[in-house]
Amino acid sequence: MAGTRPILSQSLDLAVAGGIACARSDHRTTGGRTVDRTVRAERAGATRELILTAAERLFAEHGVYAVSNRQVSEAAGQGNNAAVGYHFGTKADLVRAVARRHEEQIEEIRARLLSAIGDSTDVRDWVDCLVRPIPEHLAALGSPTWYARFCAQVMTDPALHRIMVEESLASASLRRIVGELNQRLPDLPPEVHAERGAMARQLIVHMCAERERALAEGTPTPRASWQDAATGLVDAILGLRLAPVTDRA
Repeated sequence: MAGTRPILSQSLDLAVAGGIACARSDHRTTGGRTVDRTVRAERAGATRELILTAAERLFAEHGVYAVSNRQVSEAAGQGNNAAVGYHFGTKADLVRAVARRHEEQIEEIRARLLSAIGDSTDVRDWVDCLVRPIPEHLAALGSPTWYARFCAQVMTDPALHRIMVEESLASASLRRIVGELNQRLPDLPPEVHAERGAMARQLIVHMCAERERALAEGTPTPRASWQDAATGLVDAILGLRLAPVTDRA
């Protein structure tokens, strides 16, 4: 019996040591897999950003359907021409992703403007909340920008226009602004509200796109800054909203 103890002890020591070694090996393997997954996720995220940046620029400059997925992949520095489809799916999905890329910053500006005016009864305050977020966002992006021209290209395409409308309607703050603005102009018929809302949308999108294009080309602009451009748009859209309605009868 005395002679068996060292043997048992040695066996137990070996078993314990083996278990620890296996555990360490498993830990290294599991940790390695976690690191690999993290690295792959980071690379995928970086690739998506490169594709979104390239797509926004190309769509803005040439139009959505004039640009192929292959051209977007090449501009994004991707050797795989299927990268766009792999990361985003269809071209409509890519357009939606580009639009959503800017939503958070624009929403933050809207929230700040809404907080500043509270329950104002001044129609101009609500028009300002409607107009200013996009010009302010473009100013914050620095130069050059492509977002305004991207929006203009998409808004004029019948198949893609719906995407921009859906993304806009998803904003609770924007819905509130439109509702409050309409309430402060109670004498206007619903169809006139809708008509002037569409006019305002066209002015915001296309005037911002025109200014963005001029800045990219180095040509003069009517206003010195995006903030001043926003003020000019507010003046115009306020006049549009307050204009009398011709009696059709």
